[in-house]
Amino acid sequence: MEGNGSEDRTKDAAAEQAALPMLRYLRALVTSLAVVMGLGIVAIVAILWIRLGQAPLPELPANIALPAGATAEAVTFARNWIVVVTGSGEILLYDTTGLLVNRVVP
Repeated sequence: MEGNGSEDRTKDAAAEQAALPMLRYLRALVTSLAVVMGLGIVAIVAILWIRLGQAPLPELPANIALPAGATAEAVTFARNWIVVVTGSGEILLYDTTGLLVNRVVP
């Protein structure tokens, strides 16, 4: 019976030796995935830092007035113009002082 015990130990040792390369591979895989995840988090934080650090949008001039019954759906700031699209699809073009310059009706 003693012979079987030493054979079992030899088989166990051989199985452990065969499993070591797979464990090394698994350890390397887990480590590389953790590094990639860490780099992803750093990239997301950097993008948020850059985007949130940008200057806010310019202020609307106080004297901009929409025509009666119009509601603003979108506002775009260009270099020398402020463009307002109304709920009815009308495009209002203001200069930087807030004066209505042009009106495009669909």
